[in-house]
Parts: sequence; C-alpha cells; structure tokens
Amino acid sequence: MYTSDVEAAKALQQKFSSLKSAIGQVIVGQHEVIESTIISILCNGHCLLVGVPGLAKTLLVNTIAQVLDLGFKRIQFTPDLMPSDITGSEILDEHRNFKFIKGPLFSNIILADEINRTPPKTQAALLEAMQERHVTIGGQLHKLPSPFFVLATQNPIEQEGTYPLPEAQLDRFMFNIWLDYPTFQEELDVVKNTTSDKKVNLPKVMTGEEILYFQQLVRRVPVPDNVLEYAVKLVHRTRPNEQGSDIARNYISWGAGPRASQNLILGAKCNALLRGKFSPDIEDVKAVALSILRHRLVRNYKAEAEGLKIEELISRLL
Repeated sequence: MYTSDVEAAKALQQKFSSLKSAIGQVIVGQHEVIESTIISILCNGHCLLVGVPGLAKTLLVNTIAQVLDLGFKRIQFTPDLMPSDITGSEILDEHRNFKFIKGPLFSNIILADEINRTPPKTQAALLEAMQERHVTIGGQLHKLPSPFFVLATQNPIEQEGTYPLPEAQLDRFMFNIWLDYPTFQEELDVVKNTTSDKKVNLPKVMTGEEILYFQQLVRRVPVPDNVLEYAVKLVHRTRPNEQGSDIARNYISWGAGPRASQNLILGAKCNALLRGKFSPDIEDVKAVALSILRHRLVRNYKAEAEGLKIEELISRLL
C-alpha cells in the first residue's frame, strides 16, 4: 500500500486531519473525545463513552461510522435483551436443517447504546465478541468481520434499572472517555447548526483495508526502553501492594492489570504517530493514561470518604 513505514506514517497524519475535519462538520467541540476514539480504532481497541444525556455520544459514533467506510449497527441495550438478540441464532429452514441467522453483532462498528441497561447474561455474550472476535452458537464458532470495534455508551447519572458492568468487561475497553458539557460558544454553534435546514454530506475518509494496515503500522512503531519501563512502573504504582505507591496503598482497593500496560504502550505509539513522531516518549504515555486507567482502578472507602475522584488519584500517580 505504501513504499515505506515513514510514508505510511505521513499518510496516517493526513488521514487523521481529514477525519477530524469531517467529523467536525457534525460534532462541535469534543476534540479530545474524537481523538481518543480514533486512537482506539487505530489500536484495534474498544471504547466506552460516558456522559449525561444529550452530549451527542450516539451521534459521534454514528458520524465516525459514516466517515470510515465500514459496516455499522446500533444495538439498543434493554433489560429484556437476550444474548441471541445480538449474536444471532439457529433456526430450522424449510428442509429441516439448522441454519445460522447472524445477529447485529456481525458488523465492523457496533454502537452498544446504554450498555449497562442489559442483564449480565447478555453482557457476557458481548464480552466474548470483544475479546475473542468471534461468537459461539450451538457449539460452533462464528468469526466476526475485521476490523471489529465496540463503541459503547453509558449514562452515569440515572442508575435505576441498570446492571453495573463487571470489572472483567470494563477491562476489555481500551478507553473510558468522559464527555463533558460544551462551552457556551460550542453550545451556541450546536444550536445554530441543529435548528436550521443545513445538510452535511460526509466524505468517506478511510476504508477497512486502510484501517487494518494502519493498525499493523502502529504495532511496528519502535518504543525506547525508558518509555516501556515508565508505562509498566505507572501501572505497578496503581496496585495497593508492596510494589505500589503510597497513594495506591492509602486510596485504592484494586489496581490496574497487565492489559493496562499493553494499552498504554499501544496508545502512546498511536499518539506519537498522529503527532508526526516516529517513536513515543513519556509525554505520549501520559497523554493516554487517564482514559486507559480511569475504569481499571477501584477507590477504597477512605478515598470516597475524603471525596477524592479517580481522576485526581491518577494525576497524583502521574
């Protein structure tokens, strides 16, 4: 596709710039959110978007699916959703043979809307798809298309009738991205754009083949030993044991696992490429650390009693 990795890295920068400007035609502001979501896709990771209703979480995922030339399916998670509703099921055809009918999970980008509204049984079916990139129906393995991403949304305030995501499933998400309220000017622009008859034709910026190529490019990026050591030390500092930090021993009941170290390095590699660097430094690790560690640390009662948020603990660890 490209004659060298240097040429591919420069092409990726241009594509990233085009992606941001195309998405910016629909989504006002939220630059860090857009950037993190694109990084997770280029690292072959999944994303959990958390924010109050009305912050364009669903619209953002929809827009990203449109500018990437990929298949897109939206699944609205509800308390009565069964595993077969998302994975598909076997039916008897007219010749009395079992035939597998694919569910909405068989697409490239899956929007799992309000993921915490569905029971653990259905969450477990999604967990297999996220980790193994296949589903098991009637003892048969069915591979999911490639590339495959789950971009899930969650509402942090209305917790009635919800099923908290288990730690094992949270750990499968590369990023946990919090969406904040827009600024006054951004909200003004949102209202202007959405209350007129203005129509936006979004271009297709990247194909599935290109995404797979760039995912391999990210993995080929060399990492200096000091950056690797920094990422692993940072994760070790989150654990409340003898290797951990005082902050972890005082305020954290459960630290991050090895998957956090892997994601820190992958995220740092991609972050460096998108900024025109051919190798990541410690600043690139710090740039992705908050979104990678936020959902992997569990505060203890002391941290809650003192009103310490997880973000504050992570900034102290950094």
